[in-house]
Amino acid sequence: MKNPLLFFCCLIPILLPARADTTVIVATKLMGSRFVFTAVHGNADSALAAINAGITEVARVEALISTWQPGSEASAVNRAAGIAPVQLSEETFGLIRRCLRVAELTGGAFDPTFAAYDGLWRFDGSMSAPPSDSAIQQRLPLAGWQKVQCDTARHTVFLPLYGMKLGFGAIGKGYAAERAKAVMVQAGIRSGIVNAGGDLLCWGDDPEVAGGGWNIAIANPRQREKAMAWVRVKNQAIVTSGNYEKFFDWQGRRYAHILDPRTGHPAEGVLSTTVICPNAELADALATALFVLGPTDGLALIGQLNGVEGIVITALEEIKISDNLQLQWE
Repeated sequence: MKNPLLFFCCLIPILLPARADTTVIVATKLMGSRFVFTAVHGNADSALAAINAGITEVARVEALISTWQPGSEASAVNRAAGIAPVQLSEETFGLIRRCLRVAELTGGAFDPTFAAYDGLWRFDGSMSAPPSDSAIQQRLPLAGWQKVQCDTARHTVFLPLYGMKLGFGAIGKGYAAERAKAVMVQAGIRSGIVNAGGDLLCWGDDPEVAGGGWNIAIANPRQREKAMAWVRVKNQAIVTSGNYEKFFDWQGRRYAHILDPRTGHPAEGVLSTTVICPNAELADALATALFVLGPTDGLALIGQLNGVEGIVITALEEIKISDNLQLQWE
């Protein structure tokens, strides 16, 4: 289905005061992003304690997989590239294995070895021109999920080429949101939201929503207080990837931060993608893959996955939606 583009697609939770329960909201910075934790509970102190447990859990995950932290397991794997396998915890090893499965599923549109291009492209405001084609070609052999060697018996991971790297920027916040939810649920939070830098994981019910679930607004990033549509979610994640937050313009062309790992160049033809599915880790990875694949191939992939829906806003300013997604338009 196509609709004229009225707004970009980004996601904001609409939270209203609860009647029977208390809704507690805490915002903090984790994993280089703004995290917002929402907990609905009959006791505010219990809700706050659960949120604090969720924050602690995200910090723990960050210490495992952040390539910005020299002591992380991810950094250890990258330092040993071309040298030796690295034995990992079951948790980190499992995450890497799941990354490789999604990479295979998406034909490499999602690929944790995209980190080989680190430093070549910079989207922090310091880049005045794109890298040369020759510089990109030199990095291409260092990317490719098929090269990653995993030993399931020893829980080791080996990057066989010096300069290869793993990065979790396209899946890490989704995984962290899942872990935060798990500890919050264990602490007694039956309804809540973890907003991991725009990656939303919602469970249970907003007490103010008739019929259960949470109403999530799809908003215009130019006028974020205005919604163009709503989607009702329950026990689902909603993740958006877009080209309007991290980018630079050069000679009339926009270069966004989402790279196609197969080419080393920024993906083009799409303004934003949104994926809705029961798991935030998977939604995070698929939102990136959908952006790279584009509307035709991307939505064809989404259509083959049970319980997964997607939205693509193209560079031609069209909104394309997967077959079973129901939105309430403003």
